[in-house]
Amino acid sequence: MTDQEKMTAHVLKAIARDAGMKEFVQNTPKLYRMLLAAAKRYVTGETREDAMRVAARLKQSGYLLSVEHIGENTMDRGEAQLVKQEFLQLATDCSRLDTMANISFDLSHLGLLFQPKTAFEHVAEMAECAKAHGQYLMISMEESAKTEAILQMYERLTERHDNIGITLQAHLHRSVADLKRLLHLPGKIRLVKGAFQEPPELALARSTELNERYLLLADMCVEAGHECALATHDQALVDVLNERGYWQCPQVEAELLYGVRPELARDLRKRGVPVRLYLTYGTEWYLYLCHRLAEYPPHVHQAIADMFDPSRIDDASYDVTEETEAVCPSHLA
Repeated sequence: MTDQEKMTAHVLKAIARDAGMKEFVQNTPKLYRMLLAAAKRYVTGETREDAMRVAARLKQSGYLLSVEHIGENTMDRGEAQLVKQEFLQLATDCSRLDTMANISFDLSHLGLLFQPKTAFEHVAEMAECAKAHGQYLMISMEESAKTEAILQMYERLTERHDNIGITLQAHLHRSVADLKRLLHLPGKIRLVKGAFQEPPELALARSTELNERYLLLADMCVEAGHECALATHDQALVDVLNERGYWQCPQVEAELLYGVRPELARDLRKRGVPVRLYLTYGTEWYLYLCHRLAEYPPHVHQAIADMFDPSRIDDASYDVTEETEAVCPSHLA
């Protein structure tokens, strides 16, 4: 990133966490509609039905699926109960797609911050429901202040449930030690760079050093033979992962965010790489939009164009027009 892009990213991440700004957007109908139009490049819509329509289409195109009802930091028992019910229904709906989806979620959305016991019980019930419907749970990672609580709860959950995975953020300095801890557990590991703004004493900024750490963590996962999702849109990383032959490993899949680099998803699919697309839905899309734009500030221009012409957004950008190869070609070895 240029210095100007880094400054834009910093501002976008600050705006994302500004409760007053979020309230202003929610209470200004015209602005809300305009920003929602931009968000729909990255969010399937505000309802589960929106997500299922997009999911069904992408599944028919040969993609694997992750689906998340967006939300976090729930501080009310009744609200957390409603969130759990939404995820239970999501697992049921995903089963109708005739595929095993990753049902992704933040633990803080289910009550981690106000009562960890409640969050644990909610996820345990979700795991049972997901297993009954042939689905898989994937815990997302949140700000560094929550990391230890999330990992501890994951460790407890895996004692009873074998259909739960976890996300690890490469930018945190603690992540190498955390991965060693996770490799002893059965669940899938989703490896991401990390989207949250953290102080330098806790995390690396976007840099060559961060890419090197991401690759170190990927090496550790692959060498251990552990099931993992290598989630990155960074072409430099994708190229190195290709050179190391990681896409050929049976326990490895690529995971990409819906709306971000669909041409990369198409390319990997053509090569026979298992590609999982991460779909989100819900009314809490404001933070998600800010983070997507912060990751690549030039997309702010695209977002402005989307606000005034939503027809520019089209799921067909994921279509693989050429016959998909059954296995990875030799140049990925």
